[in-house]
Amino acid sequence: QSLTTLPHYISWVIMYSLVFFMFSTSGFVNNLLAALGVSDVPTNFMISTEHIWIKMSALGIWKGLGWGAIVYLAAITGIDNELYEAATVDGANRFQRIWNITVPGLIPTYFVLLIMAFGNFLNVGMEQYLVFQNAMNKETIEVLDLYVYNLGIGAGNISYATAVGMLKSIVAIVLFAFANNLSKLVRGDSIF
Repeated sequence: QSLTTLPHYISWVIMYSLVFFMFSTSGFVNNLLAALGVSDVPTNFMISTEHIWIKMSALGIWKGLGWGAIVYLAAITGIDNELYEAATVDGANRFQRIWNITVPGLIPTYFVLLIMAFGNFLNVGMEQYLVFQNAMNKETIEVLDLYVYNLGIGAGNISYATAVGMLKSIVAIVLFAFANNLSKLVRGDSIF
């Protein structure tokens, strides 16, 4: 639980320190590969531009995994236990109870999280990419938020960076409205 939940509560700077400890040339992974005889030459995973999007996505999933589990477990505990007891008395097996009670009980939580995810679709988190950016992967790691930051703060082109940020917000509002209308169409219920 600590391995999946704790990363959500720590900053990306501390996450970078953990990843550096594990994946640098003198890190845990390279020492393990050398001890197993898989690799004699240490690989610097931190400056490698190969599969950078997969690495960043995996770190983002790892950081958010525990929070998602907490939200869904809270939604499951909100389902009335009498429904499970009645289904057991009626002869429902475990899979039938999950399919007919748990899954329908999770649908409202799922749609709220889906609507929020649609609204944050373009917001991948500048902090993660800013911390993991270095001179070797600068060209391949840049995302929209980091581009706006580098354009506005780094290059001093604040007006253009503001326009790009506002356009991103407009697209996020359109995606949010689309997800909300989809929820209204599928479930008959929406946020607004």
